[in-house]
Amino acid sequence: MSTERTEHISSRRARHRPLAPPSWLLNGLKPSAAPIPWAAVVRASIAMAVPLAVGFALDEPEYGALASMGALAGVIGDTADAYRMRVLNIAVPQLFGAVGVTLGTLVYGHGWLAVAALTLIALVSGMISSIGTVASVSGLLLLLNAVIGAGLPLPEPWWTAPLLLTAGGLFVLALTLLGWPLRRRQPERTAVADTYRALADALEAAGGPGAVYDERRQQVTQAINHAYDLVLGRRARVHGRSPSLVRLLAQLNVVIPLVEAAPAAHLRGRPLPPEIPAAVRDLADAVAEGRTGTPVLDLPAAHTPAERAVDAALRHAAKIVYIARPDLDNVDDRLGRPAALRVRARRAVRDMVLSRASWRYGLRLALCIGIAQSLVSVIEFERSYWVALTVTFVLKPDFGSVFSRAVLRALGTAGGLVVAAAVLAEVPRGWWDVPVMVVLAGLIPAFSVKGYAFQTAAITPVILLLSDLLNHQGFDLIRPRLVDSLIGCAITLVAGYLLWPESWHTRIGDRLADTVDDAARYVERAFAPVADQAALAAARTSRLQARRRIYRDLSGVRSEFQRALTEPPPTGARAAVWWPLVVAVERIVDATTAARVRVNHGAAPPPAEEVESIARQLRELAVRVRSSATPVRVEAGPAGEGTSVLAPVHQEIAAALAITRPES
Repeated sequence: MSTERTEHISSRRARHRPLAPPSWLLNGLKPSAAPIPWAAVVRASIAMAVPLAVGFALDEPEYGALASMGALAGVIGDTADAYRMRVLNIAVPQLFGAVGVTLGTLVYGHGWLAVAALTLIALVSGMISSIGTVASVSGLLLLLNAVIGAGLPLPEPWWTAPLLLTAGGLFVLALTLLGWPLRRRQPERTAVADTYRALADALEAAGGPGAVYDERRQQVTQAINHAYDLVLGRRARVHGRSPSLVRLLAQLNVVIPLVEAAPAAHLRGRPLPPEIPAAVRDLADAVAEGRTGTPVLDLPAAHTPAERAVDAALRHAAKIVYIARPDLDNVDDRLGRPAALRVRARRAVRDMVLSRASWRYGLRLALCIGIAQSLVSVIEFERSYWVALTVTFVLKPDFGSVFSRAVLRALGTAGGLVVAAAVLAEVPRGWWDVPVMVVLAGLIPAFSVKGYAFQTAAITPVILLLSDLLNHQGFDLIRPRLVDSLIGCAITLVAGYLLWPESWHTRIGDRLADTVDDAARYVERAFAPVADQAALAAARTSRLQARRRIYRDLSGVRSEFQRALTEPPPTGARAAVWWPLVVAVERIVDATTAARVRVNHGAAPPPAEEVESIARQLRELAVRVRSSATPVRVEAGPAGEGTSVLAPVHQEIAAALAITRPES
């Protein structure tokens, strides 16, 4: 009887399983646990409500709406920590947005000329977006404002709209920079202190469950990447002239030996004494508070090579953290100083023009915008610009999966329209719009950190309220906006997703294969013979740069796989098949770093033949990964002696080969 009941329950579950939403959709609708940025909430409310109030006071509500629309772009772009990056993230896109709305205004009402112009702007926008984060936002705003200028009757003369939109964005920037005199170094200092805290968490997990340690080690990688991006970004401009910045860089540099020692400590198989992570957390507090003086460390005695590595790195870090004025001419940034801005700009433009990926994305975006504009030119739409706006927002591959974004955009728009319907139906137009905007604008940064669907739901009623101030269409805006959004999502899915094989025939295996090749080179570089002391220092710097590069690449690969996992089958399924190998490669790099640390502190170095064998196995694995749609088995070579310092590396490689499966 019990067996029959079990079978009955199982059959009922099987019948109901197809009705459950797919996992990629559930993941997109699950709100992130990121904390709400309350300062950004306050800035958004002020930045978007004040222009409206000024517009009503001057009896020019259209002008206030345009300035608030420019502020909206600034609010969306205000995502950086360092003030220098905030200036770039907000000011530079505003310039592109001014150009875009000007070009759009010039072709407003010109039929097929507007279609051709927006298609060309979309091509340029897509290619610009491939350069980097600031360029991506700039390209987005260039196209968005061009679509608005070509689709809405804006105030005359022609320069009014770009001036007001730019003024709104610069108002956001001014509010953002109010804290600069008091917090000039705070973002960089906080990032360095957070690196120490993340490392303390990893050291606390070392020797314990592997899953917990792996997760915390990834957090260390992300923290280091973020801290170096902030500190080196500022150092590129003030190198050698800022003692406080050089001190931060020195404090960040000395965390690297501790990061290298962490894998060796984990492979010991037992937790570190609690005094060690506690000491690292104390260093984090010292960095955050700017403390100087003489460090007091009460550490247990070190016996094994791994323990000696942690002890030496921790004592050296404490010495540097507490130094008031480090030698300004003796601080190596470990990664190489960034090139001059003009050099980086020239390289970026060259890479953009010569990159096939840049052209592919530009053509995809141009095709979708061309179809959207052509459609609204031959079919009567009440407000044609919304279709192209939807296409632009959805077709941003660097923001996530195109397919899932299209679906989430439709769901988010539907949710936002419910709020907008209530506002447009119940709130009288006029001064009541100001307190409503205070609430709605504050929701944008609060919801943006929770996910794309939530961000869309927050932005939709704001744009509709501003559009109503420009067009005076009221509640009648609701139905056309929903229809236009669905049409835009459909265009993106067909012309921007299904027609491009790389969208649904994932190439993530190529990126993973490149990382496996990098791991092979890292193994060779970590144990390359050194002729003299001068060569030893150069080899160490080269090894540190290689290790940072491969960890950064692994972080990028992990992010790319996580993005691919949100795609529907077959892309999501293939990413899930490859995912265990991503984790295995991370563990191989960890084991190699741990072996190098043990050699530095007394262990016997491995023979050249063993190093060559490991590198060969990794390259064979990379070849198979690059040439296969799914993981295929690669036979492991000799495991090496159990007493070899590379024995853990052999074990991790064997595990990587074991998780693959034969071709079917």
